[in-house]
Amino acid sequence: MSDSEYRTGREGAFTYRGHDLEELQEMSLEEVAELLPARQRRTITRGLGPEYQKLLEEARDADPEETANDPIRTHLRDMPILPEFVDLTFAVYSGQEFERVEVQPEMIGHYLGEFQLTRTSVEHGQAGIGATRSSKFVPLK
Repeated sequence: MSDSEYRTGREGAFTYRGHDLEELQEMSLEEVAELLPARQRRTITRGLGPEYQKLLEEARDADPEETANDPIRTHLRDMPILPEFVDLTFAVYSGQEFERVEVQPEMIGHYLGEFQLTRTSVEHGQAGIGATRSSKFVPLK
């Protein structure tokens, strides 16, 4: 996302495409969809499925203090982050375990899965004996 899409002004107030957080939270889902990037806008205008509607309802009913201790668990990594999700904590499934994601205003317009990696970096050690034909010639110390 470029700086023109969201900014922190001189007084430190968050804005997303010319609207502050309070304005965004008061808008309807369709009005917010018009401000989102094309992929997220298409996801919302085509209609959210029942699982997505359920997650949206859970987020609307949730209290930020309660989700800090007991996050909202979800497998929906492709759910767009909406202004209603700000200050809530989600437990997003990474394929192995649920990892906590605390939604900040700067995350609006991204997907939940972007903030929970599914792959870890691999650090290889030395090849073991018999690993490959070329490892026969690696001196053993």
